[in-house]
Amino acid sequence: MTGPVIFDPHSLPADDNVNKYTFCVELKSSQWFLQKGKMIAYYGRIEFNGIGHGRLDRLLRTSFHSPLHASDWVVADGSGKMLLADRAFDVNSYDLEDGNLTIRAGNLLAYQPTLALKQSIVPGFLTLIGTGKFVAASNGPVVFMEPPIRVDPQALVGWADCPSPCHHYDHGYMTGVLGGIRSLTGLGGTSGEEHQFEFVGAGTVLLQSTEALMAEQTTGQVPAEPGVPGGGAPAGAGGAAGSVPRLPGQLGDLQRRFGL
Repeated sequence: MTGPVIFDPHSLPADDNVNKYTFCVELKSSQWFLQKGKMIAYYGRIEFNGIGHGRLDRLLRTSFHSPLHASDWVVADGSGKMLLADRAFDVNSYDLEDGNLTIRAGNLLAYQPTLALKQSIVPGFLTLIGTGKFVAASNGPVVFMEPPIRVDPQALVGWADCPSPCHHYDHGYMTGVLGGIRSLTGLGGTSGEEHQFEFVGAGTVLLQSTEALMAEQTTGQVPAEPGVPGGGAPAGAGGAAGSVPRLPGQLGDLQRRFGL
């Protein structure tokens, strides 16, 4: 019977998948931007510095332009191999060549500083511009589609080199009694058959092969589990015992209500 594959620093791949859930980044006296909580292990001498660290100011001026998400990211700096994963979701790397790609903020795990990250005008999304590699997670394999196309908002991962989407509502949804109540109150949500994002023009749309979004998680939160030091959500974070509950109408609820 064949045993498990055991990796070491030499047998790990460089800038490639270890398996479909884990990606290995190789640093050679270089940096990568990394979303907090996505590094599961590393070999070598690597430091992790928060956004705003003084000696990284020059790097931030060229590669990070999203103050709303600054607390969610760190810079990995040094030499070694770093393993990235996100709750056993599918993880893959993608290459941009003088392009731009807009992606859900929660799906983007890491990117090279040769890319510039900017805040999208669409809430909950980030835009990468330039040439370089980035790593992203999805709930199931990613499917690449060409516009014009209408997409279930929950299946949307992102879009590349095409205009931002607009909302499309089915005629029956707009004229029906239940649809009218939902449009006025936002209660009850909508299905992909009633409400879609519509893409037109040239470019590529990235879809995950499920209508279930990756579950929200406080970035970098250490779970309250036995044997985990420092477990528990930070004060005021939602989703953990003893924390302040999310109130109706907060930004996250509004984004979910409108399929963002």
